[in-house]
Amino acid sequence: MHTLIALLGSLFFAGCRGGEAVSTPQAQVKTQPTLIIYSGRGESLVGNLFERLNASGKFKVEVQYGKTGEMVTRMMAEGEACPADLIFAQDSGHLGVLAARGMLNPLPASLLDQVDPDFRDPGGTWVGTSGRLRTLVYNTDALGPETLPQSLSELADPKWKGKLGWAPSNGSLHAHISALRHSWGEDETEAWLLGVKANKPTRYPKNSPQVEAAHNGAIELGWVNHYYLHRLNPEGRKAANWSFTADGDMGNILMVSGVGIRRGSPNAAEAEALIGWLLSAETQSFFAEEGFEYPTRPGIQTHDQVPPLEGISLATVSQEHLADLGPTRELLRELGLL
Repeated sequence: MHTLIALLGSLFFAGCRGGEAVSTPQAQVKTQPTLIIYSGRGESLVGNLFERLNASGKFKVEVQYGKTGEMVTRMMAEGEACPADLIFAQDSGHLGVLAARGMLNPLPASLLDQVDPDFRDPGGTWVGTSGRLRTLVYNTDALGPETLPQSLSELADPKWKGKLGWAPSNGSLHAHISALRHSWGEDETEAWLLGVKANKPTRYPKNSPQVEAAHNGAIELGWVNHYYLHRLNPEGRKAANWSFTADGDMGNILMVSGVGIRRGSPNAAEAEALIGWLLSAETQSFFAEEGFEYPTRPGIQTHDQVPPLEGISLATVSQEHLADLGPTRELLRELGLL
């Protein structure tokens, strides 16, 4: 009897080991994770890009859209419970806020080195994916090169009273004013904002309505990102962009959209691979041709309707200055602009 029990026991355990031998390789197969992206870039701007990505089979992504400030605030509120693997921000200032709080992973040099040093985090936690030029959009029936402002500072001139448009809640405007604070100083920036406010500019929720307003003559000047003009039907268009002629004028700032990996993401390796795809020549060309943006990867051609940066006297601006958003928003609130 004891011999029979021992024999049955050995057969039972041998069967278990045999079952494990079959199931173990299946358990070791790692399925492709779904990367969750918090995108401050609108679906109208990048939705097609992520649809193509999912269709390619290279990655599986779930994109949650919202304003960049809202997505960053959400990340900070969720803390370690945040499900996002990446944050795709409309402007580098918000990425700077996350980096300062230690919420972004350091990126490898193999990614950082693909981008112009001016368009990445000095600390190496985020990288710019595309750029947009801050510019004026103007009504071509009302204004021409000889009557347009030669410097951003001129927008405070009373002659523009009732003729301006702007979007004081816009993230790009906040980053731009942050740069002004560091270049002009706090007092001069505040005085300029008060001067512009005294000109009673028409307030818009974002950039694109200003382009439409300049086109139809509701305003003569708007303060926007360059690419919105190129998304307007060129047939019969009565709006054009204007970059300031003063050498290195603080109105001529190139801002970048960028991406970072949330510290604590369980899919950091896959997230790095996705960033590599965003910086690839294929995707950089998408930003240029489909979005009328400036690529951050050297050697990629811009759209033929977009003027090359070589012909524009850009201001030299630190990404850290663009990221100094807290005092800027406090100033705007104090002035009744937020």
